[in-house]
Amino acid sequence: MERDKCLYLFSGTALIIILFTGLAAAENYPKAKEFRMERGLAEEAKACIECHRNLNPGLFADWSRSRHASANITCLDCHLAEEHDADVAAEHYKQYQRSDHPYGTKEYKVPISAVVTPKDCSRCHPDEVTQYNRSKHANTMEIIWKIDPWLNKGMNADIERKAGCYHCHGTILKTENGRLDPMTWPNVGVGRVNLDGSLGSCSSCHTRHRFSVSEARKPEACGQCHLGPDHPQIEIFMESKHGSIYTAFKDEYNWDAAAGTWTPGVDYRSPTCASCHMSGAGKVMTSHDVTERLSWETQAPLTVRPQDFKPFPAKTDWKVERDKMKEICMQCHGKTWTDDHYDTLDRVVENYNEVYFKPAKKMLDTLYEKGLLDKSKFFDEDLEVEYYELWHHEGRRARMGAMMMAPDYAWWHGFYECKNRFNKYMKEANHLLETGAKAHVYTDFPSATGNRTKPEVIFGKK
Repeated sequence: MERDKCLYLFSGTALIIILFTGLAAAENYPKAKEFRMERGLAEEAKACIECHRNLNPGLFADWSRSRHASANITCLDCHLAEEHDADVAAEHYKQYQRSDHPYGTKEYKVPISAVVTPKDCSRCHPDEVTQYNRSKHANTMEIIWKIDPWLNKGMNADIERKAGCYHCHGTILKTENGRLDPMTWPNVGVGRVNLDGSLGSCSSCHTRHRFSVSEARKPEACGQCHLGPDHPQIEIFMESKHGSIYTAFKDEYNWDAAAGTWTPGVDYRSPTCASCHMSGAGKVMTSHDVTERLSWETQAPLTVRPQDFKPFPAKTDWKVERDKMKEICMQCHGKTWTDDHYDTLDRVVENYNEVYFKPAKKMLDTLYEKGLLDKSKFFDEDLEVEYYELWHHEGRRARMGAMMMAPDYAWWHGFYECKNRFNKYMKEANHLLETGAKAHVYTDFPSATGNRTKPEVIFGKK
């Protein structure tokens, strides 16, 4: 009997413990985050938030976790437009003809633009936008139309440009009957030409609707566009010692430090793209002009100083900018180390310019002069492709690999490939000169249908 009583007592106690544990566990289940409007907001702003909370929960969740939301910056602060603006979303007015939502009525009707531009952002971030406006990023559409044979010779189709080149470089936004032209939208390219006359998209790096500073500080933000055979900066960075340290210790970095306070050795151990090219350190101020701190223009076929880059001369002095970058380097490296790194870079540039590019360019000009190559198009003859890839692919990789301390890119993906390309190029070129034969032309070159007219909004009417 006593044994049975003990068994009943133990069973009852165990049941109570299980029930209590279950209730406690239930209390600890994660709950859905709730955004409560506890501050004074315009009724129209509330309408935007409540509507998009239901229609676009991911968009709303991003905004609700942003610093904008914490500072009472709502949809209207960024998207509100004037009724006469060229980029007003006519379709959005239909949202105020709904009967299934308390805010979908005409008293909340406001004109908005789907496109938020640097001009809009400048109302709160004037210095950043001023700096960005003078950068290569903002003006990249002008640059590529001046130097790129794919565009100038019409050698790719408009849809190939839209899905490829313009995804990063930016489109020229257009509207038709109050709707954004799908051949120009969606797009967040760094050089996008907006309907309000501004250039670029801040959400290229600070993706909407979180607009995170920490995201833009990470190399992956830049790696969205700076990758691949012609500008593999993200691959180069990840190969370098900087990238190796970043991979090992990035979880320890203080990515959320306030703007202007992100400090090497304190908030991060090894630099990222942003900390070298944009963030402040030592006596160097933060800047959204990525053209600053550059002492060579490695985008160009022939490496020149940034102020001598004819498509878009920088308004800088390369010696001043090199000293800025050295100041950044010396936050972690000694002066001798830094000076010797730049000495190596300068020698690499000279080697590329004198040994590879100049002789190849001289040969190309000779073939054109003698009529052995056809100038009317580009890429429809093998030697034109070989010349292009010598500077646009291998030549860039060699220079950028040396610049960012990635030896595999400086040599195997760079100068090694330059040699192979150069040898084949010169062999074929000399054969044409010796025989007087014209190069084979690919008459069925596909999709060479792109518009060859330089955009009036950038270059004006002829």
